[in-house]
Amino acid sequence: MPDVAGRVRIERSGPGDAIARVTLTRPDAHNAFDASTIAELRSTFAALAREPAPRLRGVVLAGDGPSFCAGADVSWMRAALHLDTEANEQDAMAMAEMFEAIDTCPAPVIARVHGLALGGGMGLCAVSDLVIAESGTRFGFTETRLGFCGDHRAVCHCPDWRDTRASAVSERPTLRRRAGAADRARARGGRGDGRPGRGCRRCDQRSAHAGPTAARAAKAIIREVRGLPHGSSKWHTARVIARQRQGEEAQEGFRAFVDKRRPAWAPPEE
Repeated sequence: MPDVAGRVRIERSGPGDAIARVTLTRPDAHNAFDASTIAELRSTFAALAREPAPRLRGVVLAGDGPSFCAGADVSWMRAALHLDTEANEQDAMAMAEMFEAIDTCPAPVIARVHGLALGGGMGLCAVSDLVIAESGTRFGFTETRLGFCGDHRAVCHCPDWRDTRASAVSERPTLRRRAGAADRARARGGRGDGRPGRGCRRCDQRSAHAGPTAARAAKAIIREVRGLPHGSSKWHTARVIARQRQGEEAQEGFRAFVDKRRPAWAPPEE
């Protein structure tokens, strides 16, 4: 029988039940993160990490309903906007520690992704060892479109993503600049079709939709944590996230999101 723990369901399968299936169980909310979901994911992976090798051979991470994980829950975002600096830092650290629990799981972690993998959902992909996605899945670090700055440091955890910079200005991660990038672009949902002029225009448009200070903060985090000890990089990222959340840009971005309008910095529709 599956073990249901509020926001997370744990099931076992495979020979000797050595494969753990961890499923987010908020389908009506597209499995968006809130404090309870973050805490349960962290405790679930911490418990799995203590299992011996013969008992745990792999973990499959998935989401119920139409999406894998669509990022942050609206109510959780609203509450975060009213936290003081210390509470905001602790909130951001809880997210970082959840990513770390998944990243340090000794058994391989396979993300089974569909629908939306945005914001924190993209972070889950970044700290997994392998991502298997349905055709048409949408990926992206999209917090900057609301004037927020997410934990883009998570993208540096997994070797397969280490050369992929979290995009502060797009709904998709920037593609790795290596030979064969066009093929990978098509595989990841990018165009990769030999029309760079059109692609640049799209990037220009998406850049303009990101919060100006949020975009810079997201880019700066990746540069600033290079070479920092792991604990220091977590705290630095948490402080940047907390500072950005408390700014007027995040306030305006969230109000615009709730009101279903464009934030003040976004250009009008063409």
